[in-house]
Amino acid sequence: MTFSTEGIIIKEQTVGESDRLVTILTRNEGVIRAFARKAKSLKDNKNSATGLLCYSRLSIYKGREKYIIDSASPIEVFFGLRSDIERLSLAQYFCELAAALVPEETDSAEYLRLVLNSLHFLSKGEKNILLIKAITELRMLSVSGYMPDLLCCKNCGDYESESMWFLPGSAMIYCQNCFKQGDAPAYRMPMSVLTAMRHICYSDFSKLYSFNLAPDAAKLLSFICEAYTVGTLGRSLRTLEFFKSMMTI
Repeated sequence: MTFSTEGIIIKEQTVGESDRLVTILTRNEGVIRAFARKAKSLKDNKNSATGLLCYSRLSIYKGREKYIIDSASPIEVFFGLRSDIERLSLAQYFCELAAALVPEETDSAEYLRLVLNSLHFLSKGEKNILLIKAITELRMLSVSGYMPDLLCCKNCGDYESESMWFLPGSAMIYCQNCFKQGDAPAYRMPMSVLTAMRHICYSDFSKLYSFNLAPDAAKLLSFICEAYTVGTLGRSLRTLEFFKSMMTI
Protein backbone atom coordinates (compact mmCIF):
# COMPACT_ATOMS: atom_id res chain seq x y z
CA MET A 1 0.00 0.00 0.00
CA THR A 2 1.27 3.46 -0.91
CA PHE A 3 0.02 6.62 0.77
CA SER A 4 0.82 10.32 0.57
CA THR A 5 1.36 12.58 3.56
CA GLU A 6 3.30 15.55 4.82
CA GLY A 7 5.88 15.23 7.54
CA ILE A 8 9.00 16.60 9.16
CA ILE A 9 12.19 14.59 9.41
CA ILE A 10 12.99 14.36 13.13
CA LYS A 11 15.89 11.91 12.88
CA GLU A 12 18.16 10.62 10.12
CA GLN A 13 20.97 8.12 9.82
CA THR A 14 23.03 6.85 6.91
CA VAL A 15 22.57 3.23 5.86
CA GLY A 16 25.25 1.85 3.58
CA GLU A 17 26.80 4.29 1.14
CA SER A 18 23.77 6.12 -0.20
CA ASP A 19 20.59 5.24 1.71
CA ARG A 20 18.94 6.98 4.65
CA LEU A 21 16.82 5.64 7.48
CA VAL A 22 14.66 8.52 8.66
CA THR A 23 12.18 9.04 11.46
CA ILE A 24 9.24 11.17 10.37
CA LEU A 25 6.57 13.01 12.31
CA THR A 26 3.77 12.68 9.77
CA ARG A 27 0.41 14.40 9.55
CA ASN A 28 -1.66 11.21 9.38
CA GLU A 29 0.41 8.24 10.56
CA GLY A 30 2.10 9.40 13.77
CA VAL A 31 5.86 8.88 14.01
CA ILE A 32 7.22 6.31 11.57
CA ARG A 33 10.64 5.09 10.42
CA ALA A 34 11.20 4.76 6.69
CA PHE A 35 14.01 3.97 4.26
CA ALA A 36 14.91 6.53 1.61
CA ARG A 37 16.98 4.69 -0.97
CA LYS A 38 19.79 6.63 -2.69
CA ALA A 39 18.78 9.70 -0.68
CA LYS A 40 22.43 10.61 -0.05
CA SER A 41 22.97 11.03 -3.78
CA LEU A 42 22.90 14.68 -4.86
CA LYS A 43 21.10 13.64 -8.04
CA ASP A 44 18.21 11.98 -6.22
CA ASN A 45 15.06 14.02 -5.61
CA LYS A 46 14.90 12.68 -2.06
CA ASN A 47 18.25 14.20 -1.05
CA SER A 48 17.12 17.60 0.24
CA ALA A 49 13.64 16.41 1.22
CA THR A 50 14.79 13.73 3.69
CA GLY A 51 17.37 15.72 5.64
CA LEU A 52 16.97 16.51 9.33
CA LEU A 53 14.33 19.17 10.09
CA CYS A 54 13.04 19.21 6.52
CA TYR A 55 9.26 19.46 6.17
CA SER A 56 8.27 17.55 3.02
CA ARG A 57 5.54 16.03 0.91
CA LEU A 58 6.09 12.29 0.90
CA SER A 59 4.88 9.28 -1.02
CA ILE A 60 5.47 6.23 1.17
CA TYR A 61 5.11 2.53 0.49
CA LYS A 62 3.94 0.59 3.55
CA GLY A 63 5.20 -2.97 3.39
CA ARG A 64 4.60 -5.82 5.77
CA GLU A 65 7.55 -4.89 8.00
CA LYS A 66 8.86 -1.51 6.87
CA TYR A 67 8.11 1.81 5.21
CA ILE A 68 9.92 2.95 2.06
CA ILE A 69 9.87 6.51 0.71
CA ASP A 70 9.09 6.39 -3.01
CA SER A 71 9.34 10.14 -3.61
CA ALA A 72 9.73 13.32 -1.61
CA SER A 73 9.73 17.06 -2.23
CA PRO A 74 10.66 19.75 0.33
CA ILE A 75 8.15 22.31 1.59
CA GLU A 76 10.29 24.06 4.22
CA VAL A 77 13.88 23.39 5.30
CA PHE A 78 14.23 26.00 8.10
CA PHE A 79 17.49 27.50 6.92
CA GLY A 80 17.32 30.06 9.74
CA LEU A 81 18.21 27.37 12.27
CA ARG A 82 21.45 26.30 10.61
CA SER A 83 23.50 29.30 11.68
CA ASP A 84 22.61 29.26 15.40
CA ILE A 85 23.72 26.23 17.40
CA GLU A 86 21.52 27.16 20.37
CA ARG A 87 18.34 27.33 18.30
CA LEU A 88 19.34 24.28 16.27
CA SER A 89 19.90 22.23 19.43
CA LEU A 90 16.49 23.29 20.77
CA ALA A 91 14.87 22.27 17.47
CA GLN A 92 16.49 18.84 17.78
CA TYR A 93 15.11 18.58 21.32
CA PHE A 94 11.59 19.20 19.98
CA CYS A 95 12.17 16.40 17.49
CA GLU A 96 13.33 13.95 20.14
CA LEU A 97 10.40 14.91 22.36
CA ALA A 98 7.98 14.18 19.52
CA ALA A 99 9.66 10.83 18.91
CA ALA A 100 9.17 9.98 22.59
CA LEU A 101 5.51 11.04 22.82
CA VAL A 102 3.83 10.52 19.45
CA PRO A 103 2.65 6.96 18.75
CA GLU A 104 2.58 5.21 15.37
CA GLU A 105 -0.54 4.97 13.20
CA THR A 106 -2.45 7.85 14.75
CA ASP A 107 -3.79 11.18 13.55
CA SER A 108 -0.83 13.38 14.45
CA ALA A 109 -1.80 16.65 12.77
CA GLU A 110 -1.86 18.56 16.07
CA TYR A 111 1.64 17.37 16.99
CA LEU A 112 2.94 18.30 13.55
CA ARG A 113 1.36 21.73 13.69
CA LEU A 114 2.93 22.37 17.09
CA VAL A 115 6.43 21.37 16.03
CA LEU A 116 6.25 23.28 12.74
CA ASN A 117 5.08 26.48 14.42
CA SER A 118 7.74 26.22 17.10
CA LEU A 119 10.43 25.69 14.47
CA HIS A 120 9.08 28.68 12.55
CA PHE A 121 9.39 30.96 15.58
CA LEU A 122 12.84 29.56 16.37
CA SER A 123 13.98 30.11 12.80
CA LYS A 124 12.69 33.69 12.64
CA GLY A 125 14.20 34.65 15.99
CA GLU A 126 11.13 36.71 16.86
CA LYS A 127 10.32 35.20 20.27
CA ASN A 128 12.13 34.32 23.48
CA ILE A 129 13.41 30.79 22.94
CA LEU A 130 12.59 29.79 26.52
CA LEU A 131 8.94 30.66 25.88
CA ILE A 132 8.98 28.57 22.70
CA LYS A 133 10.54 25.71 24.67
CA ALA A 134 7.92 25.88 27.43
CA ILE A 135 5.04 26.12 24.95
CA THR A 136 6.25 23.10 23.02
CA GLU A 137 6.89 20.96 26.09
CA LEU A 138 3.66 21.65 27.94
CA ARG A 139 1.37 21.66 24.91
CA MET A 140 2.84 18.41 23.56
CA LEU A 141 2.38 16.74 26.93
CA SER A 142 -1.20 18.03 27.06
CA VAL A 143 -2.00 16.67 23.59
CA SER A 144 -0.46 13.34 24.65
CA GLY A 145 -2.84 13.00 27.58
CA TYR A 146 -0.63 14.46 30.32
CA MET A 147 -2.35 17.83 30.73
CA PRO A 148 -1.87 19.06 34.31
CA ASP A 149 -4.84 20.24 36.37
CA LEU A 150 -4.24 23.99 36.63
CA LEU A 151 -7.79 25.22 37.14
CA CYS A 152 -7.68 25.79 40.89
CA CYS A 153 -6.16 24.76 44.20
CA LYS A 154 -6.68 21.04 44.63
CA ASN A 155 -7.60 21.49 48.29
CA CYS A 156 -9.78 24.62 48.58
CA GLY A 157 -10.66 25.44 44.99
CA ASP A 158 -9.02 28.87 45.07
CA TYR A 159 -8.45 30.08 41.49
CA GLU A 160 -5.62 32.44 42.31
CA SER A 161 -3.58 33.75 45.18
CA GLU A 162 -0.42 35.80 45.44
CA SER A 163 1.49 32.69 44.51
CA MET A 164 0.57 29.08 43.75
CA TRP A 165 2.55 25.86 44.06
CA PHE A 166 2.81 23.32 41.25
CA LEU A 167 3.56 19.67 42.06
CA PRO A 168 4.82 17.92 38.90
CA GLY A 169 4.44 14.48 40.47
CA SER A 170 0.66 14.84 40.82
CA ALA A 171 0.27 17.51 38.09
CA MET A 172 -1.79 19.68 40.45
CA ILE A 173 -1.60 23.12 42.04
CA TYR A 174 -2.12 24.35 45.59
CA CYS A 175 -2.60 27.87 46.91
CA GLN A 176 -0.09 29.27 49.37
CA ASN A 177 -2.48 28.63 52.29
CA CYS A 178 -3.07 24.96 51.48
CA PHE A 179 0.40 23.97 50.35
CA LYS A 180 2.43 21.89 52.79
CA GLN A 181 6.04 21.16 52.05
CA GLY A 182 6.69 17.44 51.76
CA ASP A 183 9.14 15.13 50.09
CA ALA A 184 7.75 15.61 46.58
CA PRO A 185 9.23 18.38 44.39
CA ALA A 186 7.12 21.55 44.31
CA TYR A 187 7.60 24.86 42.55
CA ARG A 188 6.30 28.22 43.69
CA MET A 189 4.81 30.27 40.86
CA PRO A 190 3.73 33.90 40.64
CA MET A 191 0.38 34.37 38.96
CA SER A 192 2.04 35.48 35.71
CA VAL A 193 3.66 32.06 35.30
CA LEU A 194 0.51 30.15 36.26
CA THR A 195 -1.51 32.25 33.80
CA ALA A 196 1.01 31.39 31.08
CA MET A 197 0.76 27.68 31.87
CA ARG A 198 -3.04 27.84 31.75
CA HIS A 199 -2.83 29.62 28.41
CA ILE A 200 -0.51 26.95 26.97
CA CYS A 201 -2.79 24.12 28.09
CA TYR A 202 -6.23 25.56 27.43
CA SER A 203 -6.05 28.17 24.65
CA ASP A 204 -7.04 27.65 21.02
CA PHE A 205 -4.03 26.86 18.90
CA SER A 206 -4.42 30.09 16.94
CA LYS A 207 -3.63 32.00 20.14
CA LEU A 208 -1.04 29.63 21.58
CA TYR A 209 2.05 31.79 20.96
CA SER A 210 0.35 35.14 21.59
CA PHE A 211 1.80 36.02 24.99
CA ASN A 212 5.04 37.27 26.46
CA LEU A 213 6.67 37.21 29.87
CA ALA A 214 9.45 39.15 31.52
CA PRO A 215 12.83 37.36 31.17
CA ASP A 216 12.90 36.08 34.76
CA ALA A 217 9.34 34.78 34.52
CA ALA A 218 10.15 33.10 31.18
CA LYS A 219 13.10 31.32 32.80
CA LEU A 220 10.91 30.08 35.64
CA LEU A 221 8.20 28.93 33.24
CA SER A 222 10.80 27.03 31.19
CA PHE A 223 12.28 25.45 34.32
CA ILE A 224 8.88 24.26 35.60
CA CYS A 225 7.71 22.91 32.22
CA GLU A 226 11.03 21.12 31.80
CA ALA A 227 10.75 19.56 35.26
CA TYR A 228 7.24 18.35 34.43
CA THR A 229 8.41 16.95 31.08
CA VAL A 230 11.38 15.09 32.54
CA GLY A 231 9.24 13.76 35.39
CA THR A 232 6.52 12.57 33.03
CA LEU A 233 8.98 10.85 30.69
CA GLY A 234 10.93 9.42 33.61
CA ARG A 235 14.21 10.58 32.08
CA SER A 236 15.94 13.55 30.54
CA LEU A 237 16.55 13.53 26.80
CA ARG A 238 20.03 13.73 25.33
CA THR A 239 19.12 16.69 23.12
CA LEU A 240 17.74 18.59 26.12
CA GLU A 241 21.01 18.23 27.97
CA PHE A 242 22.92 19.38 24.88
CA PHE A 243 20.67 22.43 24.49
CA LYS A 244 21.25 23.36 28.12
CA SER A 245 25.01 23.11 27.61
CA MET A 246 24.67 25.55 24.68
CA MET A 247 22.41 28.08 26.42
CA THR A 248 23.57 31.67 26.59
CA ILE A 249 20.40 33.13 28.13
